[in-house]
Amino acid sequence: MSSAVTDHHISRRRAVTAAAATAALLPLASGLTAHAATGPAFLHGVASGDPLPDGILLWTRITPTPDAVPGSGLGPSLEVTWEVAEDKDFRTVAAHGTVRATADADHTVKADVRGLRPATDYFYRFGVDGGVRSPVGRTRTTPAHDAATDGVRFGVVSCANWEAGYFSPYRHLAARTDLDAVLHLGDYIYEYKSGEYPAQKYVVRRHDPTHEIITLADYRTRHGKYKTDADAQALHAALPLIAIWDDHEFADNAWSGGAENHSPDVEGEWAQRMAAAKQAYFEWMPVRPSTQGTTYRRLRYGALADLHLLDLRSFRSQQASTGSGTVDDPDRTLTGRAQLDWLKSGLTASDTTWRLVGNSVMISPVAFGSLPADLLGPLTELLGLPKGGLAINTDQWDGYTDDRRELLAHLTDHAIGNTVFLTGDIHMAWANDVPVKAATYPLSRSAATEFVVTSVTSDNLDDLLHVAPHTVSPAAAGAIRAANRHVKWVDMDSHGYGVLDVTPQRAQMDFYTVSDRTDPRATSSWVRSYRTPAGTQRIERADKPVR
Repeated sequence: MSSAVTDHHISRRRAVTAAAATAALLPLASGLTAHAATGPAFLHGVASGDPLPDGILLWTRITPTPDAVPGSGLGPSLEVTWEVAEDKDFRTVAAHGTVRATADADHTVKADVRGLRPATDYFYRFGVDGGVRSPVGRTRTTPAHDAATDGVRFGVVSCANWEAGYFSPYRHLAARTDLDAVLHLGDYIYEYKSGEYPAQKYVVRRHDPTHEIITLADYRTRHGKYKTDADAQALHAALPLIAIWDDHEFADNAWSGGAENHSPDVEGEWAQRMAAAKQAYFEWMPVRPSTQGTTYRRLRYGALADLHLLDLRSFRSQQASTGSGTVDDPDRTLTGRAQLDWLKSGLTASDTTWRLVGNSVMISPVAFGSLPADLLGPLTELLGLPKGGLAINTDQWDGYTDDRRELLAHLTDHAIGNTVFLTGDIHMAWANDVPVKAATYPLSRSAATEFVVTSVTSDNLDDLLHVAPHTVSPAAAGAIRAANRHVKWVDMDSHGYGVLDVTPQRAQMDFYTVSDRTDPRATSSWVRSYRTPAGTQRIERADKPVR
């Protein structure tokens, strides 16, 4: 939000402008793929991302000929123009340029625009010769570096499995007029073959390609399919995206040398598959890499908050076997040494009120109490644990305790407060304190807090059990909370999104759920809110969402 407004609520003028723009954008985005292209066409929408005080990254894909579908390698090169304007009619153009779309980049293009004004809404579009233009997108720059910003508000999402349902959470976020950006915390796409996850009889709509994606052409095709979704197009056209990846952008439970869902003898070298997945990701996502081949980077929202975005797949050691004792091995790493040092130094140097950490897997420790037998199997499947039980999910920070110990000790030793981890991955919503010593919490201190958002569509507990939501999960939730006093709330059964509102006084996450992931017209409703008051490192319940 602009530092010029007097409180953290959206101004009436901006609300009216944004509402009018949204009304114009959504039908155009949703209707984009309804016709068959006979010449150059923008069939995959537009997107913006990684906002800066003076700039924004713009993205689109041009289909130069009907046969130049994603992953095909076909089609001629084209010069693509781009424009950024202060009004949706493009009477006041702030910047413009050209970029070349080639088959080498799957005809995707990016424009890293600079010279814009801080905390300002802009409109953008692309075009090619012959008068063909893309839909108009809306984006927003961040406040000036030291601006005394009174509030920033993000949509927060993760885990969008195409076959499991429709992306209604994206539609509901796109329709809001009060957001500065959307954080996507990973699993933007899924790599599975059709009918593997979920099982074939529960598939709502089929993947393209239908086989498991392995090659560069496969990953490009899957990304292209996702970008035809009307709700995804609406979200990208309405708001800048700030994204990190998790495992399913590559393969299930990916690590630096392989993945659970990768067989080298059948599917080839892991390094080649990861390189293909990363190339397609950077081609198809509005992401500006901070270092070649990674998504860890840092953004800033004035003097209010900086946002440290992590890559927890590229550098990690292989997941430990539960019960092996190697989870505490200091030679094993989740972050890699360079990234952990980068994070620690960034947290130390931060001079903002809040330090937000975009974190793809849960950092809060979790132990399981006495779970009912009928819930143990589905819950261990959801969390990626052995069928025999129990204690920890070694794909999370629980499997790399030395990295977590070092990071939390850094926060406490340097008196770094107001640190909030923002997490996805496990298809459940959580509100946690992050204890230095879980066994003695709450007598011992909390080093940070954590908000975990549920999945957009990916299976949760009631999906795995094929029962109505909240009919059997309260027993499991009760057991988890009893064994983990730092866990203030957990919802195992919902799909939806979060809205994070940050002011100098507190950081609040509002949790929203959608009525039915299999219904493209699903409604949305608020269910809970939790907040961290500034200076506390503790979570408390809030009685209403931000307005």
